[in-house]
Amino acid sequence: MACLNVLKAEIKILESAFPKTHERLQIVSASVDELTCRFVDISGRKHVVHANITETYPQTPPVWFSESEDTKVSDAVSHLAGTQGLDNHLLYQVKLLLRQLCNTFSLPVPKEVESLRSSATPPTEDEPGSGENTSDESEGGEMEEEEEEEEEEIPLDMEDVEAVSKKARQDEDLGTEHLQVLERLKANQRRDYMKGTVSGSVQATDRLMKELKDIYRSPNFKSGAYQVELVNDSLYEWNVKMSRVDPDSPLATDLATLKEREGKDHILLSFMFKDTFPFDPPFVRMVHPVLSGGYVLDGGALCMELMTPQGWSSAYTIEAVIMQISATLVKGKARIKFDAPKGTYSLARAQQSFKSLVHIHEKNGWFTPPQSDG
Repeated sequence: MACLNVLKAEIKILESAFPKTHERLQIVSASVDELTCRFVDISGRKHVVHANITETYPQTPPVWFSESEDTKVSDAVSHLAGTQGLDNHLLYQVKLLLRQLCNTFSLPVPKEVESLRSSATPPTEDEPGSGENTSDESEGGEMEEEEEEEEEEIPLDMEDVEAVSKKARQDEDLGTEHLQVLERLKANQRRDYMKGTVSGSVQATDRLMKELKDIYRSPNFKSGAYQVELVNDSLYEWNVKMSRVDPDSPLATDLATLKEREGKDHILLSFMFKDTFPFDPPFVRMVHPVLSGGYVLDGGALCMELMTPQGWSSAYTIEAVIMQISATLVKGKARIKFDAPKGTYSLARAQQSFKSLVHIHEKNGWFTPPQSDG
């Protein structure tokens, strides 16, 4: 209980020192489970950073991750993983983070940092107030409960927060099933951090969490244009089922026939992400059905400049990539090869043909092939 009261007190101090209007650091939302803040750099860009407060807090520090694409922010966040003792407390974590960010971006540290004293820590036996009567403590407890109730009633601007937290569970934009996926991923992240077995990179994991969350909120996703499934609950491997293409295209007619014949009404794509994402593109390949045309290469790789290191941009969203692939298949007059033998597509063959594609275009540049080439 003492630790919980200290944490609540620290949260109040932080919210008071860094309101949503602060020019450098803004506490967007805070609870005893999670804190979300924004760091505003000199150009006015807002970098969203989250802290998950685990069951072992404050013996271990909060688990921090950022939504920013700027590696300087991720680097600053990574410095918080090795703290000990009092520095594990949320108040000191925020102080350390802000100092690190300001130093990294060559900005002066806000004066409020110096005012964040240890008044949030519980009083020692020698300090006044440690032996106060229980009636005051009781009144204080009741006040805290009332304040908790009031906090739950405060509306939260989820477009600004863009976070998956307990309050986000009330967000009608996300279904229960998808909230469970996001919560499970966060729990896995916490577990891996605690065990020291983190896979991928902080930068890639943060961006992929944001991409998945944005997809769950997307009208295209909700309307059934495509589905996303994580392979073995991994953020780094997705199965994307594309169920909708241009209804006037031959491919749409073929998909209807496929449903009649095999009971499948979608095009299955595999997305594999490296720990250098979003600075390197995902590797995308066709899995099913086998297509002719549509700029699909041997083994199922895609002949799209967008998916190569030369044509990729870290600003591209995964949904934009999915919709672009859909358009490219139609543009390339893709048709389903119903008589294709099993094993036509494979990861190894797709990787080899894509490697050859990249090599050719690095030497010769990109051009629009004649339609007869597919």
